[in-house]
Amino acid sequence: MRRRTVTSGGLDEVLDTLASARSAAREEAPAPPAARERERQDLRTEFEFELPRGYVDDEGQVHRQGSMRLATARDELRPQIDLRVKENPAYLSVVLLSQVITRLGTITDVHAGVVERMYATDVAFLQDFYRRINSEGHTHAAVTCPLCHGSFEVDLSGGRLGES
Repeated sequence: MRRRTVTSGGLDEVLDTLASARSAAREEAPAPPAARERERQDLRTEFEFELPRGYVDDEGQVHRQGSMRLATARDELRPQIDLRVKENPAYLSVVLLSQVITRLGTITDVHAGVVERMYATDVAFLQDFYRRINSEGHTHAAVTCPLCHGSFEVDLSGGRLGES
């Protein structure tokens, strides 16, 4: 049996071909202008968050506020060919988060090294945040008070602890 290896360049080429085919199909049946405008306004692709602890940079500055964009298929496929992920599958979330975090405080170049140096509680928060915005499309969660059993909704995108 022969094994085929795909390089990142090959992956980019395949994904670009698929994107071209999809855009060509969309051009054949254009949506009415009002529907396109409404769709553009309804689609939110970037979400703000606030880390529970915060990332401490080399100068000792703490960065808590940030933003994360929605993941693309390419974002989820690219880590699969990353050598660091092949050696240690647990590294997948580090690579994936580094691709979708667009800003962390004043840091705009968020790479795997930044995510590696975050506290475990912040990484767990970001993993949950990623799951929520990419699978459910929002950052709100329904919760129930353990004391009074009252139900309410909280925004997980970054209010301070104790705030709703």
